[in-house]
Amino acid sequence: MSTVGQMERKTQDRVLDVFRQLGYSFGGNLKDLDNSNVNETTLRQNLLRRGYDDEIIGRAIQQLLTAASLAAGASLYDANRKVYELLRYGAKVKRSVAENYETVWLVDWEAPQANHFLVAEEVSIKGEHNKRPDVVLYVNGIALGVIELKRSKVSVSEGIRQNIGNQKQHFIRPFFTTVQFLFAGNDVEGLRYGVIETPEKYWLEWKEPSNVPEPLDRALNQLCGKARFLELIHDFIVFDSGVKKAARHNQFFGVKAAQARVTTREGGIIWHTQGSGKSLTMVWLAKWIRENQPDARVLIITDRTELDEQIEKVFGGVNESIYRTASGTDLIGQLNKSQPWLLCSLVHKFRGDAEGEGNDKEDGSDEYVAELRSRLPQGFSAKGNLFVFVDEAHRTQTGKLHRAMKSLLPDAMFIGFTGTPLLKADAMTSIETFGSFIHTYKFDQAVRDGVVLDLRYEARNIDQELAGAEKVDKWFEAKTKGMTDLTKAALKKRWGTMQKVVSAEPRAKQIVQDILFDMETMPRLMDGRGNAMLVSDSVYQACKFYEMFVQAGFKGKVAIVTSYVPTREESQKKTPGTATMRSCASTTFTDRCLPVTSASQLMRR
Repeated sequence: MSTVGQMERKTQDRVLDVFRQLGYSFGGNLKDLDNSNVNETTLRQNLLRRGYDDEIIGRAIQQLLTAASLAAGASLYDANRKVYELLRYGAKVKRSVAENYETVWLVDWEAPQANHFLVAEEVSIKGEHNKRPDVVLYVNGIALGVIELKRSKVSVSEGIRQNIGNQKQHFIRPFFTTVQFLFAGNDVEGLRYGVIETPEKYWLEWKEPSNVPEPLDRALNQLCGKARFLELIHDFIVFDSGVKKAARHNQFFGVKAAQARVTTREGGIIWHTQGSGKSLTMVWLAKWIRENQPDARVLIITDRTELDEQIEKVFGGVNESIYRTASGTDLIGQLNKSQPWLLCSLVHKFRGDAEGEGNDKEDGSDEYVAELRSRLPQGFSAKGNLFVFVDEAHRTQTGKLHRAMKSLLPDAMFIGFTGTPLLKADAMTSIETFGSFIHTYKFDQAVRDGVVLDLRYEARNIDQELAGAEKVDKWFEAKTKGMTDLTKAALKKRWGTMQKVVSAEPRAKQIVQDILFDMETMPRLMDGRGNAMLVSDSVYQACKFYEMFVQAGFKGKVAIVTSYVPTREESQKKTPGTATMRSCASTTFTDRCLPVTSASQLMRR
């Protein structure tokens, strides 16, 4: 007799006990019942207890039901967003046309205990094909969380795919219009979480110290406690240009640490490694500051035009209008007014540059500051409760320009953001400028979390001379050490005469041949699961390598990666070299590519 059902039953029973300990009511087994994502009776009872009357409650519930309905052809993303906005900002209702709007808070965000939390199991949902999620979490009768549990011998990935499948059109997609978090777990791997339409590879694992030994129970306690669950929904979800996103643990704790600093007006540095979502951390912190600090204004400073554009795009994607200053005069003019609340600017505009970039001179002496002040409008004073986010804080912002900013904005609180590894001297300078580290999330942590890929470095020495057949054979044996005789023979036949790598060829071609040989023999390269990177000391050299790899048969699998942008003078030149540089600078990555940007180092991920 199979014990599979018994094993899953044991895990599910224990999970339900965890929720009882967290203060959730148990709604029972809802198998074969006609369940929905909004229990109107429960919601009405909670709103009555919180002081709303029947008339206004009825109008608010109708708004929710309308938003939660999924009309034919409508997207789950749009419906879920409408519901989220009603939950997050309250339902605005009128008693009559002549009356003013009143706000009905379907969830009491400020007092979690005032809400009704309920956990139910085996919740049958009717759809084109009926489904039965293992566990559903309700707040005031509104389904906000769904959990799929698996026995220890079945991967959490199965639960993730089950959650994703249930959102498809032919199953129970309409049920997910109210759902804010989805979970999948087992007793061995613990818990993973996502939001609607999150692809499997982007489901996240929560990391937080705890004395609870069982990984599944630990994560449920950390994510689904009443106050934490509501806080994650209220402060750490964004709808970003068609994609709903939730915070990773480093973003959550980075923002929480910054919130504590804001209350004491103590600046500092958030050091989160590249690729860990620094821009969204800024978004969540800026939104929290606006809602929790009186007369709050946020100014985001970068030192490159492309970063300035990126900041504008990120905030625009989450429907936050950000004013991007056009010049130093414009920046001063906007700071001298009480609106807008959100601005971005290049640091160079503090010295009055019209374009903001292109001058690396770090004016910032006392004489310069005095001169800058002399050009300010009479009675200038930055208006509002100003918070300044300084992106890539390890660069020019740690110098005299930063001191000029602080001189002009003496009452502002400065928070530095960076994800670039800092040398010891750079770190000390940044700390002296901004204050101590608010929160750190380092490269090795991100690698362990699967947020970024590990980077392994291997220094290479390319043989200068392979004179004679005997030396070529020795080179071949060394390069194929560990391979079977059959594999060696096949490789040697495919490569033909090894004289193609002898010293008669220029060194650049030797390097190319050496790397191409590695692509045939090294793990993670020969099986197509990895990329190689060759770092050049100039764009011109990278272009020459690019041409060699294309000629060697790697067309469509090689690319130039560079931040080089030709100046107007270079663009007007007609020499073959600059034409090649312009075309190469615009090349981008393709799948299974060999990005070329050096000459004697192979970097493998």
